[in-house]
Order: sequence, then C-alpha cells, then structure tokens
Amino acid sequence: MIQIQAFTFNPFSENTYVLYDETREAVIIDPGCYEKAEQEELTEFVSGKKLIIKLLLNTHCHIDHVLGNEFVKRIYKIPLLIHPFEAPVLKSVKVYAPNYGFPNYHEASPDGELNESASVQFGNSTLNVIFLPGHSPGHVGFDSSHQKFVIGGDVLFYHSVGRTDLPGGNTETLLDSIQHKLFLLPDDVTVYPGHGPATTLGEEKMHNPYCAITV
Repeated sequence: MIQIQAFTFNPFSENTYVLYDETREAVIIDPGCYEKAEQEELTEFVSGKKLIIKLLLNTHCHIDHVLGNEFVKRIYKIPLLIHPFEAPVLKSVKVYAPNYGFPNYHEASPDGELNESASVQFGNSTLNVIFLPGHSPGHVGFDSSHQKFVIGGDVLFYHSVGRTDLPGGNTETLLDSIQHKLFLLPDDVTVYPGHGPATTLGEEKMHNPYCAITV
C-alpha cells in the first residue's frame, strides 16, 4: 500500500510528494525545497520513517518543481527521471532562476527518461506514466490504478487548470490531456496536484469551470 506525504515548499506554494510503501522504499516527486529549513523538513521526514529513496521524478521542469533536484540527488545519490521533452525546460532554469529570487539554484542533470506507457517501480509498488502535455511540453503524471490516485503536477487543480502562457504551453493541448487522458480514469480517482488541495476526477468533471464535461 502506497503512502503519500505532501510538503508545501518555496514562495510558489509548490507541492512536493514522497511516496513509499511497506518495504520503506520511496520516490520523491517534484522537490521544491530551496531554503535550508525546507530541505531539513524533507530529510527529517525521510530519516524519521527510515525510508530508502530510490528515484527522483519530475512531472515537469518549471522552476518551482525543480528547486530541490540537486539537493535530493546529492543527498540520496539517486537518478533523476524526466520526460525527454522537458530537457530544455530544465536546462533553462539556471538562466532565469536569479531573476525569480533564487540566486543559489544549482542545476541537476537528468539521468533517465520517463515515456508514456512506461512504469516506475519501487518496493512492491508501481506507478504508470501518463503523458499530459499542455502546461509544459513534456509534462507527465503518475497513476496508481490499484489505489486510484494520480500525482498530476500542474495539469489539473481543484476547480482550475494549469496556466498555458509559459513557453511550451498550449491551452488546446492541455484541455485535450485532461479530457482524453485524465478524464478517462474513474471518477473516484484522487488527483494530488502541484499546487493546492487534492481533488477527485469526478468533482472536476462536474464542477471545474475550465474543463467540466457533460455527463
């Protein structure tokens, strides 16, 4: 059984997730920890639970989701996996990070790729990779069909959707990802987004003003 621990980090109020199961093996998704106190909050949780971190995953590579990549890679000596379309997005962060107030950002290079229909395994658990472009060109989500949840990044929020005015964003593509990928999953699937509270697909199908569908 996968356990999900969420942290809210950095001035963007970004959600970082640690997923782990009964084996104590774990993955970290979208580490937004930048300040020392944020880094300590993450590592203290990991050490307190005696977790064995196996992988670092990015749903996408905008600055708020990758601020802690280098720290996590260095501390836990694990590989970073991203979708190949996100490589230039990640590479660009070091150029604009100081302008966003992050002069001490350190770049971390990816070690492997996340492609659609692939899966991520840790302990006794499996996450399926879903390709969800629109907010960024290589955005992915991580779906547990067994436990009915998705780590969705910045695609779908509670009664909102991800912005599409950043480089590589496209509104039509984003809505297509939501309606023809996420909304094909059962209504009782919980979405853990990159910002804000968790929601369900059924709630968003019925009430999201940006992407609700007729049922």
